[in-house]
Amino acid sequence: DSVVVKMIPDNRLPPRHLHAVRTGKTFAVIKWESPYDSPDQDMLYAVALKDLVRKTDKIYKVKSRNSTVEYTIKKLEPGGKYHVIVQLGNMSKESSMKINTVPLSAPDALKIITENDHILLFWKSLALKESNFNESRGYEIHMFDSLMNITAYLGNTTENFFKVSNLKMGHNYSFSVQARCLYGGQMCGEPATLLYDELGTGKDPSATKSGQATDVAAIVVPVLFLLLVTLGIGFVVLYMRHRRLQSSFTAFANSHYSSRLGSAIFSSGDDLG
Repeated sequence: DSVVVKMIPDNRLPPRHLHAVRTGKTFAVIKWESPYDSPDQDMLYAVALKDLVRKTDKIYKVKSRNSTVEYTIKKLEPGGKYHVIVQLGNMSKESSMKINTVPLSAPDALKIITENDHILLFWKSLALKESNFNESRGYEIHMFDSLMNITAYLGNTTENFFKVSNLKMGHNYSFSVQARCLYGGQMCGEPATLLYDELGTGKDPSATKSGQATDVAAIVVPVLFLLLVTLGIGFVVLYMRHRRLQSSFTAFANSHYSSRLGSAIFSSGDDLG
């Protein structure tokens, strides 16, 4: 004998297996499972979003009868930090997790130009590839001195260049440029970093490499020229010697020519040269 028993669903249970499927700069896709298998009616979920940087809250309502629910949270900020809470609409037990959105990417083409008593940092505008970036936000610049093992904040700018002065000879520096951090330095862009280690000679690395290439060329080109001249002279000497030998042999052969026999006759005693 057998009997079928249908259990009464417990709507006080929390959603199961809450996790992030994918995160971007301004969105996050989250997924969870219903508190129990195969719901027979629509279930109303409350998705609470807490912005850990701005200290603000938002609540979204999601209705679904599926055992697995996927939801996209939009209008987030790049580099943001959030706490997500999902529970049934009747305020049952909750499931929670933390997500971080993708920060703004690093500026491209960071370069250094050396002036007499300072250097200039140049980079491409981040707005060219980041639609979420406004130039009014600006950039901030940091410097790391490897000799002193210290990092210094140099300042910020809304331009695409920055002047750095008072650098010490013989020190190696690393400069980084990133989208300016917001809300107490918690929402920053990815940094673009460039090493500058030619202060011992007071030259820009690219200039030094160019100078080295010029020095090598100044040595190699004359050597190759001398080799070509030497080879040319050698060929001329061999050619002249060949002509002289040919002329001497022709004269020697003519002196032994017999018109009666139609040939030149040589004896073993003749000096052929």
